[in-house]
Amino acid sequence: MKKLIVRAFILSLLITICCFAHAFGKETIDMKDIHWLGHDTFKIVGENIIYTDPFKIKKGDLADIILITHEHHDHCSPDDVKKIQKNNSVIVTTPDCAVKLSGNIKTVKPGDSLTVNGIEIEVVPAYNTNKQFHTKNRNWVGYIFTVNGQRIYIAGDTDYIPEMKTFKADIALLPVSGTYVMTADEAVRAALDINPKIAIPMHYNSIVGSEKDAEKFAAGLKGRIEVKILKEE
Repeated sequence: MKKLIVRAFILSLLITICCFAHAFGKETIDMKDIHWLGHDTFKIVGENIIYTDPFKIKKGDLADIILITHEHHDHCSPDDVKKIQKNNSVIVTTPDCAVKLSGNIKTVKPGDSLTVNGIEIEVVPAYNTNKQFHTKNRNWVGYIFTVNGQRIYIAGDTDYIPEMKTFKADIALLPVSGTYVMTADEAVRAALDINPKIAIPMHYNSIVGSEKDAEKFAAGLKGRIEVKILKEE
């Protein structure tokens, strides 16, 4: 009888450990699946291969989903889209970018939500508050999309905006260069509002900005939010 009780206890303990490990594993973000290709271009590998704002693509896998935030040439680049587009690629973008592209295109505006190839996508606003490069009336966007259970926010070209207080994301990809978008200091405030597990700086080392902007962003969040400065691929 004692042996049966011991065996039952051990089995129960093993089941508990396995359940805990499974739950913990779901919360772990595998950074090797997030590739920064420069500027605002990321390749994210999960249930689908997802690209954001493809620009100056050197090489890459064919995309299942392409997310484009607005029509500026360094975000909506038809030549770069063609490099990663296949017959059944789905492009999610704003109407003013859609007219430059061809294929399976879904046009969106802030506040929309949709599911593409099983990927849930929320469309959020992206705009400037103290400059005129990306005005709110243009309805340009960022995206929050879910990959392997993780909510990933790609901000697009935006300043620090009030709506960020409502965004829920595990990983936040935030511009830090200033000039056309928020500065590193403003991006720190954005990250604190969003409160992701991991924040990744972007929008530097290309049109404007440098690694110093990314480093300043990381320093501003030290001890509060983990920052990963990705190596450009």
